[in-house]
Amino acid sequence: MARLNLFRNPLHQWLGRPEPRPTIPVKELRERDRRRILRHFLQIEGRDRLLRFGSPITDEQVAKYVDSIDFKRDIVFGVYNRMFRLVAVGHLGFAEPEKDAATDKDRVAEFGVSVLKSARGLGIGSKLFERAAIVCRNHDVDTLYMHCLSSNQIMIHIAKKAGMEIHRDYGEADAYLKLGPADPSSVLREAMEEQLATLDYALKANVRRATKLWDMLPGRKK
Repeated sequence: MARLNLFRNPLHQWLGRPEPRPTIPVKELRERDRRRILRHFLQIEGRDRLLRFGSPITDEQVAKYVDSIDFKRDIVFGVYNRMFRLVAVGHLGFAEPEKDAATDKDRVAEFGVSVLKSARGLGIGSKLFERAAIVCRNHDVDTLYMHCLSSNQIMIHIAKKAGMEIHRDYGEADAYLKLGPADPSSVLREAMEEQLATLDYALKANVRRATKLWDMLPGRKK
């Protein structure tokens, strides 16, 4: 089973102390990552795909969804495991608010998240949501929505944990969170988290590249 590349402190092990909660690097994804995003979503099947998209959709529809992502307008986040596999994706979409929306800003945001089974139970979904909330604050967006099926207990848990107000209707749930304005700490936090994730991404990419080269050496067993 693929696991995250956790940042462990040898001192804690030597002293016999419990490990602190591992750092989960969340990286902003770009146009060049579209193929990896598609590969991630195609690994989500059955009920998990239903819960992520709200309805049963085919691989072709998944591909159309990924093709429709506008990286100039929306922001997409990802979490990579030790094997340089994209195990979680968060899509933060921006749109004009509806007339009855409780905001006077020009935009609102909606967040959707997916985590592969191999990486669940580590708090990745909540971490992706936290990153999305910080980005919204720093982009002058004060209202963040999540829409899901009422049976999607994982999303409901994330929403409740974040203090979102949840409304259920006809088997679906809408949740929203009011966000405060940006401040120096939120701007610094976003920059530091992206810098950490970029370093983590580079390290994993280099290890993956070195492993491939090693496997290609003469005499290596195939």
